[in-house]
Amino acid sequence: ITEKKKKDPPIGKPMRSSSGGKAYKVYVRDPKTKKVKTVRFGSGGLRAKINNSKARAAFSKRHNCPQKKDKTKASYWSCRLPRYAKLLGLKSSFSGFW
Repeated sequence: ITEKKKKDPPIGKPMRSSSGGKAYKVYVRDPKTKKVKTVRFGSGGLRAKINNSKARAAFSKRHNCPQKKDKTKASYWSCRLPRYAKLLGLKSSFSGFW
């Protein structure tokens, strides 16, 4: 009997989350354990103001975005949300940090 190998989830590609109360999720490979883990991020109820440059700057400052380097943390992905706007169906002409 051939065992069907479970398809690996797309690593590092944020997507809308349907469960867990968060707006988005992304699969990352944990460098320590080599396992794939799900990182949920983004507030379910809030709308990201990624087209408002003042709001972006405030967010980046408030969250200290340039220091966020750990892909296994939600903060990393929240800081990079505008980069993935197209994947998530958000309207944005902006890439980079908030």
